[in-house]
Amino acid sequence: MSDDSDQEDKTEEPTQRRIEKAIEQGNVANSIEVNTFFILAAFTMALLLASGTIAKDLVVSLRAFLMNAHQVPSDPTAYTEMGMRMLLICAQALVIPVSLVVIAGLAGGLVQHPLVFSTDALMPKFDRISPMAGIKRIFGVEALVQFLKGLAKLMLVGVVASTILWNERDRLEVFARLDPAAMLPAILGIALKLLGGMLAIFVVIAMGDALYQRFRWRSKLRMTKEEMKQEHKESEGNPEVKGRMRQIRASRGNKRMMADVPTATVIVTNPTHYAVALRYEAGMAAPICVAKGVDSLALRIRAVAKEHDVPIMENPPLARALHATVEIDSEIPAEHYRAVAEVIGFVMRLKRRAA
Repeated sequence: MSDDSDQEDKTEEPTQRRIEKAIEQGNVANSIEVNTFFILAAFTMALLLASGTIAKDLVVSLRAFLMNAHQVPSDPTAYTEMGMRMLLICAQALVIPVSLVVIAGLAGGLVQHPLVFSTDALMPKFDRISPMAGIKRIFGVEALVQFLKGLAKLMLVGVVASTILWNERDRLEVFARLDPAAMLPAILGIALKLLGGMLAIFVVIAMGDALYQRFRWRSKLRMTKEEMKQEHKESEGNPEVKGRMRQIRASRGNKRMMADVPTATVIVTNPTHYAVALRYEAGMAAPICVAKGVDSLALRIRAVAKEHDVPIMENPPLARALHATVEIDSEIPAEHYRAVAEVIGFVMRLKRRAA
């Protein structure tokens, strides 16, 4: 009951990080029906293309034995050697079809998910040997779906096989009177028809099961809102910590900025909402902003400027424009050269008169 409620709480789609982590652990969407279809297709292809060659090779290899079977010694050693030789002959004849089937089985997995090497699936898990977990697996929804799928597959295969054999009933009746050499091609033809019909069925079954397994896999990877928040914290960092770090950086930047206010040539104000501290010395290409701020920070800049006898000039439009366009430790934009030059020129004249 708790598992069902936990699954109901998982309303959020899995993130890319959760999907990648599941794949790394070997948890992938895998349909057995797709693997079965690839193996069946490879077996059919091998039977269609190589059955004649395999039969001929076996006949040639076993002809000498069959023609001289009466000369085989009757001791155990001879029987053992004969059996090993026959197994070797059969293995050589079947190596290509078996290889095709093995490759097809691997291909069936590769078309569904990337190749994964993981030892997590081999680690012991206590829920696998738990009686309650076993009962849930046997009588759960997944077991019911697998049972219905197997029943439907059995019925479809049975219907197709019965239809094909019923259409071949006239040929089946005369098999008992045929020569073995003539019987084998007929049996091969019927077998290929049966395999073709089964392949047609398994195309539909494999596609449907692949979509279902993909849906089930993503459903199991769904996350609760709390898991989403926790993963966001792990990937992006704790918002509270990030906010505190921003405050620390801003505080350090303000202290460094306030330390540069006494070096300013003039403070342009709004008069109280904005304050921009500019420094200009002979030989500089353009004035540089050494500090800026609004409201309380602007008042602090004005206070520090008064303590160090830095001239304060009220020019609201220029103060707002400079605050919006110029960064600290950067030259002022070219469009403000003339207005700033007038302010700094006025300050210079005042200083000369005072001197």
